Amino acid sequence: MAIAAIDADDRVHQLILLTERLTDLIAKEAAAFEAHRPHEAAQYVEETAKLANVYRHESMRVRANVALVESARPELRARLLRATEAFDAVLARQSRAVNAARIVTEGLVHAVAQEVANQRAAPATTYGAGGLVNDRPQTSAAITLNRKA
Repeated sequence: MAIAAIDADDRVHQLILLTERLTDLIAKEAAAFEAHRPHEAAQYVEETAKLANVYRHESMRVRANVALVESARPELRARLLRATEAFDAVLARQSRAVNAARIVTEGLVHAVAQEVANQRAAPATTYGAGGLVNDRPQTSAAITLNRKA
């Protein structure tokens, strides 16, 4: 999907709207992660992905052909610049929030895995035939951790 603009002013205006909406969605996602409620960010994922794809596509088009926006009014171009700066700031915020959530999640997974390993390592004392104590470890199942959480 691409922006269909009639002139440079129209293209810049549409880019501003796209950038501002994307900034708003990503800010909401970041706030959800910062509040330790990542499940709330899920409601924005689909729209964010679609808009991010359009943004990426349009950014590449403008980089390849600056004439698409060059003749736009200076105030519109300045507004686009401010919108882009706000977008960059919210991306950095979201990146920090998602990274913090990832670190916490990995820590929990490692703690659970360590506890499971500790419990399985302790020899199980059972009684065998004739009431004799059997200190042989019981069979255990494997646990697998994926580092790409």
